[in-house]
Amino acid sequence: MEQYQFEVCANSVESCLAAQAGGANRVELCAGIPEGGITPSYGDIVIAREVLNNTLLHVIIRPRGGDFLYSPIEQRIMLKDISNAHRLGADGLVFGCLTAKGDIDIPFMEQLMEASQGMPVTFHRAFDVCRNPQEALEQIIELGCSRILTSGQQSTAEQGIPLLKELQQQAAGRITLLAGCGVNENNIARIAAETGIREYHFSARENVKSAMTHHNEAVSMGGTVHIEEYCHPVTTARRVRKTIEVLINKAD
Repeated sequence: MEQYQFEVCANSVESCLAAQAGGANRVELCAGIPEGGITPSYGDIVIAREVLNNTLLHVIIRPRGGDFLYSPIEQRIMLKDISNAHRLGADGLVFGCLTAKGDIDIPFMEQLMEASQGMPVTFHRAFDVCRNPQEALEQIIELGCSRILTSGQQSTAEQGIPLLKELQQQAAGRITLLAGCGVNENNIARIAAETGIREYHFSARENVKSAMTHHNEAVSMGGTVHIEEYCHPVTTARRVRKTIEVLINKAD
């Protein structure tokens, strides 16, 4: 059987627990999922560390949504967040930064890597908006990152299969490619078969209705941006397990 690894994008401690129950190898703990994931709170990291015993805890370091060109003050925040995550017992970190021209920001990445003190680092989907993915792959390897989270520079990993396959061949075992974005029980086997990638990142979330019985639909906490506020997405052990089993059974 192929050796696969499964990472769940966990938007809460509740999702971390579900990922662990479903058999995930690790979680990427983050807040602000609609923004693509930002640094989780101090409390989230502390409690996630307390409850995870069979699943590795990786923490995203991203001070805001949007692009990956960071100001000096944002860079200071990221360095402090790395220090906190290390002190609180995270098993790994997830970050990435670019220059204004869309290249890997080598000088700042070197600072972040030094601050990580040898912890495994995943270069996240900043990779998917970089100017030259083939060149970036080589630079990220040189920086000492453990893996790259990528959808093959497309909206989903399934759409990015051609580039994912090319990058997997270019990497040649020097770094791990972690295929993510839109990966689920319906497409994970196809992505694996066509790319040769062995690590997968997915959320396996379902919407859970709020227990509140009183609703005021006239008020939105997002102001003019209206989101559903009486339900929230959470990872379920059932979907994690199902996604893993699809690929494991296919390999068998």
